[in-house]
Amino acid sequence: MDLLMVNNVLTVSKSRLEGEVALAGAKNSALRLLAASILSENSIILENYPSQLLDAQVHVDMLHALGKQTELVNNDVIIIKENTSIRTDLIWDGRSIRNTLLILGALVSRFGEAKVPLPGGCKLGERKYDLHVMLLEKLGATIWEEGEYLCAEARNGLVGSDIHLPLRSTGATENAIIAGSLARGTTRIWNPHIRPEIIDLITMLNGMGARIKVFGQEHIEISGVERLNGIRHRVIADNMEAITWLAAAVITKGDIEIHDFPYNDLEVVLSHLKAGGAKLYQGERSLIVRGGCCYPLEISTGPHPGINSDVQPILAAWAAQAQGESRIVDLRFPGRYGYAKEMAHMGVDYEISGDMLKIIGKGGGLLGAEVKALDLRAGIALTLCGLAAEGETVITDAWQIDRGYVDLIPKLKSLGASCSGSLG
Repeated sequence: MDLLMVNNVLTVSKSRLEGEVALAGAKNSALRLLAASILSENSIILENYPSQLLDAQVHVDMLHALGKQTELVNNDVIIIKENTSIRTDLIWDGRSIRNTLLILGALVSRFGEAKVPLPGGCKLGERKYDLHVMLLEKLGATIWEEGEYLCAEARNGLVGSDIHLPLRSTGATENAIIAGSLARGTTRIWNPHIRPEIIDLITMLNGMGARIKVFGQEHIEISGVERLNGIRHRVIADNMEAITWLAAAVITKGDIEIHDFPYNDLEVVLSHLKAGGAKLYQGERSLIVRGGCCYPLEISTGPHPGINSDVQPILAAWAAQAQGESRIVDLRFPGRYGYAKEMAHMGVDYEISGDMLKIIGKGGGLLGAEVKALDLRAGIALTLCGLAAEGETVITDAWQIDRGYVDLIPKLKSLGASCSGSLG
């Protein structure tokens, strides 16, 4: 395989991947833990930290803008310190990420006031922040917009309350946990989204002295405390990267051993992919994927332990290699099928019917083409298609991929790829 990344253009060609790969810390967990570090004046040390991810770098720069100091050790351990008073207004003219909403919750919980940029990130259809406003108002904050900024104030501090989420929102659950940790009294989050990264957040906060209990998918109970301590915490493995390498092994008819594979977090996806033709073998602390054959899939995204919306573009790349019709339904973000139009440039036949994406697989036969990474997962899905297509595939706006994959090119190279350039 030839792989070249220059000026945000990634070029890939047909290849077979073989070897071993280790998973980085989960992006979706690390960003939440960075936001939660604002809750304490003491040092927070995160191990297995994915420092090279663009979103993580943006978030750390935001912490610096607030007055936090950080130190990076061996590229996978970050030490977050607070040597001076920090700001409660995040004045920021760089790229915004959706995690600014969690920064808002952390600041107003600890200091009683906050001002952050309106959230940014991937364009995945309608992703409003009304749930975040609702939950902070339930805890006693006043919320308003000032131009491109979102502001919050709770002069007497936040007060625990019952928060009823109308849908299982990951971000709203996280923000309620963060904001409720220092609120006076008891906060109960009803209909929460219990996901691996949320359990990781709760584990870290409880280690810092928070009092948080999880009652299944029914509710989370938070007994507020006055202050939180420092901690040394290991970020969980990235389950999205795990699924990516699994799919890559089958799509390229390769042979990959994935170390530290998070079996417990991916039971539903694994059952679908086993039925979908993957040849999987469990190692002592790894998953061995001995190729297989891509069969058509029928999946619907849903709350954990169901299939995460982030997974479905990767499964669409799988479906493009199958012989027959696959059906994908994403009820959480039904507008998230834009990548299918890009795949069509490579010869993928598809149809969008309401909330359903149909991919009519031809058992392969894709041809390299110039395509655009519309977002992070779209970018990696197109990369997977390029690994199976005849000729070269040129992916523009490939910086998107850098937002979620640590050392993608070196890891591809370790699996037999010939690589040059970088995603940064």
